[in-house]
Amino acid sequence: MENFQGSLSTRMLARLFLFFICCTATQALSLNPPAISHYARKLLALVPPTPLVLQYHKGPLLTGPGSINVYLLWYGNFSHAQKATVSDFFASVGAKIPAHPSASSWWAITGQYKDSAKRSVSPVVRIRGQTSDALCSRGKNLMRSDIAHAVRGALAAKLFPVDAKGIYIVLTAADVYVERFCMDSCGFHDSIPATHSKSASNILLGWVGNSGVQCPGLCAWPFAAPLYGPPTQPLIPPNGDVGVAGMIINIATILAGAATNPFDTGYYQGNALVPLEAVTACAGIYGKGAYSGYPGDLLIDKKTNASYNAYGVNNRMFLLPSMWEPTKFACETTLS
Repeated sequence: MENFQGSLSTRMLARLFLFFICCTATQALSLNPPAISHYARKLLALVPPTPLVLQYHKGPLLTGPGSINVYLLWYGNFSHAQKATVSDFFASVGAKIPAHPSASSWWAITGQYKDSAKRSVSPVVRIRGQTSDALCSRGKNLMRSDIAHAVRGALAAKLFPVDAKGIYIVLTAADVYVERFCMDSCGFHDSIPATHSKSASNILLGWVGNSGVQCPGLCAWPFAAPLYGPPTQPLIPPNGDVGVAGMIINIATILAGAATNPFDTGYYQGNALVPLEAVTACAGIYGKGAYSGYPGDLLIDKKTNASYNAYGVNNRMFLLPSMWEPTKFACETTLS
């Protein structure tokens, strides 16, 4: 487990590359909708699709009855509104929201993921702690190893407890550059020892950056024009902030991945070095009728014209990615 103590390991490089490819493939391969003929679509529809299967590799999941505990480390300058939006997303995942579709109904899909003892992924996600490094103590040009060092530093300083049911997520601000950000990664999750001791227990960590300035067309699509492929009109984000809207999508991606494949022995397709996980297996799908370059039919807020597919607490609206549903062997959205 030396991934974060020097150069990035082959496993992590491959995993980050796949996450990035899944986030951007719909842009790099996109076609203008008029270029796809109705006749061609009918022909394609005659070919039965191959069922998508994420194999279970017999390892642990983040199961109940306890909650999945989230610890947020804000690195760099985030506004109160940005922090509130992200915090409300996590609160929405574990809340009972009467409006449909909701962030909690999206998370309920993970309940179909079961471990060897038939225990489901926990339905409850809670923020258990937050801390901020607004002055960027490690600078604004971070190596991958700095993400793990930041988490271990917070644990050593007793800012967070060591929590076997937790995931420690580092969120970097728009002016913070992280190694390979916008090159082959929008975010990642992994497991590392809590300390440098060989006998230390493993903890889960994640990282997501604000791409609003550096690469919105790569990590905040469909709320920004794609960097690759023909230009398409970007959608209006429900929170008014393109960077944070992209962060919500990528946070949702790593949260679902960490819950269903925390130690590379859970649910995934392909090689463990480059796994397709719960959300990355369904890249670019947000609503019915999605295809390459088109996120699908979404809900539109009448006041702001913002696009979304899930309601949250405090009158929030979010755009959340599709997730593979194990009992249906298919990608499912909140609007399915």
